[in-house]
Amino acid sequence: MKPIALIGTLDTKGAEIRYVKGVIESQGCSVFLIDTGTLSSSNDAAVSASEIAIAAGTTIEALRAEGDRGKSVTAMCDGIANIVRDLYDQGKISGVLSLGGSAGTSIGTAAMRSLPVGVPKVQVSTLASGDTSPYVGTKDVTLMYSVVDVAGLNRISRQIFRNAAGAICGMVTARETAETHRDKRIIAATMFGVTTPCVTRAREVLEEAGYEVLVFHATGSGGRAMEGLIRDGLIDGVLDVTTTEWCDELVGGVLTAGPTRLEAAAERGIPQVVSVGALDMVNFGPRETVPEKFNDRHFYIHNPTVTLMRTTEEEMKRLGEIVAGKVSKSKGPTAFFIPQKGVSAIDKDGGPFHDPAADAVCFDALRSNLASNVTLHDLDHHVNDDAFAEAMANKLVELMGDKES
Repeated sequence: MKPIALIGTLDTKGAEIRYVKGVIESQGCSVFLIDTGTLSSSNDAAVSASEIAIAAGTTIEALRAEGDRGKSVTAMCDGIANIVRDLYDQGKISGVLSLGGSAGTSIGTAAMRSLPVGVPKVQVSTLASGDTSPYVGTKDVTLMYSVVDVAGLNRISRQIFRNAAGAICGMVTARETAETHRDKRIIAATMFGVTTPCVTRAREVLEEAGYEVLVFHATGSGGRAMEGLIRDGLIDGVLDVTTTEWCDELVGGVLTAGPTRLEAAAERGIPQVVSVGALDMVNFGPRETVPEKFNDRHFYIHNPTVTLMRTTEEEMKRLGEIVAGKVSKSKGPTAFFIPQKGVSAIDKDGGPFHDPAADAVCFDALRSNLASNVTLHDLDHHVNDDAFAEAMANKLVELMGDKES
């Protein structure tokens, strides 16, 4: 079994790290020790802080001379991500365990986020009971709250450290002995509650055609997670029905996936079929949390904790331009589908967000800006019509090369 990477600042947490090392070894696993401490050097680490600093484009001497803790932590984060990913790609490590406070957590999880989903990752942290999104990102990082500070060995910390060591050993062992099922090609699909009927029917068609379908909830983190898996090479094709995260990125909602949404599949050149699902809405929390500048807008209370705001004609035009621009950069086979009768469950005849004029502005922008490498399908359907879902799914099967066009 390949060693477990154990990351920590040996200058300040040497006793704790070495205790965990001993527990891991007592479980029959080996350790690849990585030192991220910048104050002094250790002789027993497989990778030193000096090597990490070099990987970040600096030197340990420069960091010590400057004496800026923030810059040192940033450098360690940059360097450790590069080194740990290289170690994994070279087959030298099987998983990662780290422990620390704010700096140690930032450094350890930077390494973990560089690794593909599925690689065991455990971080013991003093920050694990608060907002953990900066540390987890879109990867399967397991956080264990340290309860007491990672500062010395005592009856509490020993229990936490033992559990963490046992967890990473169990994860690595389970992964090493697990069967790998990769017989089916994998499709990533995006869904919102208001596009569920479309994605559900499309998923059924794709599964009947022999694909495994991973559905991502388009809540910002869902879009980022999907794009990350695409970049990691784990996705074979994309059914991007629900591009709504761009509404929040453009207008200022709470579910943005960031400005790189819609770029991963285009860059990797994998087959994709894209649509305009839920481009009629911007997401906020409870109504009272919506910024005052939007008070004159049209809202729909989805539930007590989710308020939806209808996108305007101006915003829809810009969304059409942005989405078309992103998709047009695709290096692989790509198709775009427009549902002329509405883009969400509440954007239909009689629905609270039904606004054919606003939709038409978006559709016109798409038609005008999609490049010739993208095939455009203008259908007289609503996004949630079975016929629309089946057309998208069948087109993706065609682009995947599993049937003749």
